[in-house]
Amino acid sequence: MGDLRDLYQETILDHSRRPRNFRTLADADRKVEGFNPLCGDRVTVFVSLEGDQVKDISFQGSGCAISTASASMMTEKLKGKTAEEALSLFEGFHALVTGKHEARGNGSELGKLEVFSGVSEFPIRVKCATLAWHALKAALTGAEQTVSTE
Repeated sequence: MGDLRDLYQETILDHSRRPRNFRTLADADRKVEGFNPLCGDRVTVFVSLEGDQVKDISFQGSGCAISTASASMMTEKLKGKTAEEALSLFEGFHALVTGKHEARGNGSELGKLEVFSGVSEFPIRVKCATLAWHALKAALTGAEQTVSTE
């Protein structure tokens, strides 16, 4: 289990140090800001849709390693997905980090996102991991106001 935990930590650190899709998206159809007042994490999620499909997605902001890595991996996972698929992934990810879904390995819908399964052991960190996801959900459902984890 130690080797697996090390791999998970390395993946999160990699995405935190070199976040993917960390940029503004000039042609975004949707833009939602998220804020975690408990720790100060801030994120803006930009979504460009083509019909019902996520054509492009990016984020900007500042936060802890878990918050940044989660946003980075979320953007990688959601490009090309339909809004329905993206919302389904939100539900699966939320269940994973809150301990209501068991990690099943890369064969599951979540794939690499399962590196966040250990977050459920630290309830205070759940809000860090889900901040960008809540902003995404607001963007996809048309609720384009600032989302807060409180």
